[in-house]
Amino acid sequence: MKRVAHNTNSVNKMIQNNKLLDSIIQSSYDGIYVADAQGNGLKVNEAYTRITNVQPEQLLGKNMREVVKEGIVSESVTFKVLKEKKPITIMQKVNGVEVIVTGNPVYDENHHITHVVTNVRDLTELTNLKLELNESRAYTKKILEEIDSFKNQEKIKMMLDGVIAQSQEIMKVVSLAQKVSNVDSTVILVGESGVGKEVFANMIHSGSQRAHKPYIKVNCGAIPSQLLESELFGYEKGSFTGADRNGKAGYFEQANGGTIFLDEISEIPLELQVKLLRVLQEFEVMRIGSTKVKKIDVRVIAASNKDLERQVEKGAFREDLYYRLNIVPIRIPPLRERRADIAPLAYYFINKVNKKYNLKKRFQPEAVSFMQQYRWPGNIREMENLIERIAVTTDHNEISLFDFPEELVEQAMSDEKSDQTESPFTKENKLKDLVMELEKNVITERFVKNLTTRKTAQSLGISQSALVKKMKKLNLTKEDILNNKRISG
Repeated sequence: MKRVAHNTNSVNKMIQNNKLLDSIIQSSYDGIYVADAQGNGLKVNEAYTRITNVQPEQLLGKNMREVVKEGIVSESVTFKVLKEKKPITIMQKVNGVEVIVTGNPVYDENHHITHVVTNVRDLTELTNLKLELNESRAYTKKILEEIDSFKNQEKIKMMLDGVIAQSQEIMKVVSLAQKVSNVDSTVILVGESGVGKEVFANMIHSGSQRAHKPYIKVNCGAIPSQLLESELFGYEKGSFTGADRNGKAGYFEQANGGTIFLDEISEIPLELQVKLLRVLQEFEVMRIGSTKVKKIDVRVIAASNKDLERQVEKGAFREDLYYRLNIVPIRIPPLRERRADIAPLAYYFINKVNKKYNLKKRFQPEAVSFMQQYRWPGNIREMENLIERIAVTTDHNEISLFDFPEELVEQAMSDEKSDQTESPFTKENKLKDLVMELEKNVITERFVKNLTTRKTAQSLGISQSALVKKMKKLNLTKEDILNNKRISG
């Protein structure tokens, strides 16, 4: 009885092992064909049929010589392996489909070949993947070459510190900045925070005849109002408690012969604006505690993220100073008004982060599409900071839509629909549906291509468990996706 029980357990164990082996073979994305030492077909998986359209009954129980004779397979890698007793890779036509096949021998304990396992991959699919990869690399190379060409232009630099002038809107600004760089007129740069006003100030100075002279940058909003006068105009020794005993030249004196950039000029107190107006009119300064005036030769570039005309109306900015500054006003458009610059900027910043931290991050198409839809209230500064944050905090190299903060994706979807005449309540109710629909479409498209949650998760740059949770939340099943594919196909 014990021997019978032992034999039964051995049989059950063998059955379980065979089931496990079948499961492993069937789960392979590549086609698998198994033959014995005589070249007779023993096993073929579903992927083999998917790739070649050859049905299992055309191979199983048949000798490979017979299969070749019938024209199903152009030549047998199985018999090449049996003859040369080593792994062999050849190009093969199976049922008219060009594939690449690798045959591997399986040995017993006496080193005799018992089976040959053949792995099959669709050459057409490999070629398409290679073409896609080459196209992606070519596009990235083109962007980087364009960026390099922008850097190398002598007169007009289309890109400085992450500001790319590719759109018509920003090209007009660049052209105007180039023109005014050749003269000494006072310039006022206006635009939202983060649009790159300082970059354009740099551009104007570096393109001028003062390029090799002093260039002093002053953030008027960052200096306490009680210190701003002494910082701008300087002071004599002993002028006030804590003053340097030798006195100090102010920023205007330091910039003599060159350029001074006054950022956030709207933050200068009214009482100090009178002194600034005198400098702009007479080009002379008087230090605190002195009775002597000093002539200076300075080119002034100012910048403001506030509407100075509106500030004048409110009484927060002197009208005469406004007109003195407003000789050449240059408005720098926000990022949402020059969407043609968004993709090149994104590629520039990810390349910059990769070089900085020795990373290999890249964007999936859905990520770039999202960035082009988002309004970027913080403009270029927001984009650069967000891309760096995502790049250094994600574990995978492929940056997908799912790596961006959910509230930003929702905001982008909301902005896209903002021109519709729905009530705010209707928009709010539909917003989550729009985001869910977008996620469904992305996951469905990737799953149809990859067929498993593991490979789909890899292509999306997220973990398999995260994908499964997301699919559950979206009420999306593998069966539904594949059924819809069959129906639509």
